[in-house]
Amino acid sequence: MKILLLDKNHPLITDQLLAKNFILEEDFTSSYDEVCNKIEQYDGVIIRSRIPLDKNFLEKGKKLKFIARVGAGMENIDIPAAEKLGIQLINSPEGNRDSVAEHVVGMLLVIMNRLFIASQEVKNGIWKREENRGDELLGKTVGLIGYGNMGKATAKRLSGFGCKVIFHDIIPGLSDEYATQVTLDELKKSAEILSLHIPLTSETHYLIDEAFIAGMEKDFYFVNTARGKNVKTKSLVNALKSGKIKGACLDVLEYEKSSFENIENENEDLIYLLQSEKALITPHIGGWTHQSKEKLAQFIVDKIVASYC
Repeated sequence: MKILLLDKNHPLITDQLLAKNFILEEDFTSSYDEVCNKIEQYDGVIIRSRIPLDKNFLEKGKKLKFIARVGAGMENIDIPAAEKLGIQLINSPEGNRDSVAEHVVGMLLVIMNRLFIASQEVKNGIWKREENRGDELLGKTVGLIGYGNMGKATAKRLSGFGCKVIFHDIIPGLSDEYATQVTLDELKKSAEILSLHIPLTSETHYLIDEAFIAGMEKDFYFVNTARGKNVKTKSLVNALKSGKIKGACLDVLEYEKSSFENIENENEDLIYLLQSEKALITPHIGGWTHQSKEKLAQFIVDKIVASYC
């Protein structure tokens, strides 16, 4: 089988697939149109996020048997078109679930205990203790939306901090030793921390908006390591200003490029987030550890080999 690799990944992908007699071609620079013009040559594609695989692309891939995305989200692939064409879709959410979960916990500890703010103050000769009094995770009720790989890994860690973890998911019967499944209304009533672990779909686009935030009974901390467009930024900013959201931990932003490489545009809401002490922002690195890079790649290789060797 001939496979096209469109993004740089861990070298184990190349090493192990070559050892299994796959034919590999790397192309990390060609444009969408250039790749479309040659995709009919390949049996499989391995991607991250550089190029969208839309209906036009998939229809040109006459020989395509599979698309493997090194990561969790599949929103850059036209899934209905792929399924209609009989193209297998492979991803590897198992590979970065631990790094995402640790990122969630790390961001919460930083913002709830004012660690970054206090550190910067001390480095600038400012010594404040009472003003930097923290807020403990112990005893907090954490509400997760989505209970797949990322949600479960996050629940496991937060339960170890003495949190009560509840979650809402469209799939029933997912409760386990770390978290209890509840209705969305129950989650909104109880949660003191809200964390998103959902894909970006038509149903989850702008899930967190004015109405959702207003429906939360308690003031709360908010964490998003899912997708930026799950959240309407203006609604988030207004809630931070009013105090309804006590602090926001954002690893993803509404204004990211589809490739996640940078910000597409700046506006007053983004500027507010970048300047606010109530917002902690990282550049889409929740699943971006040295260990996850290897694990993401290994899961992809294992799944390809299992299906095509």
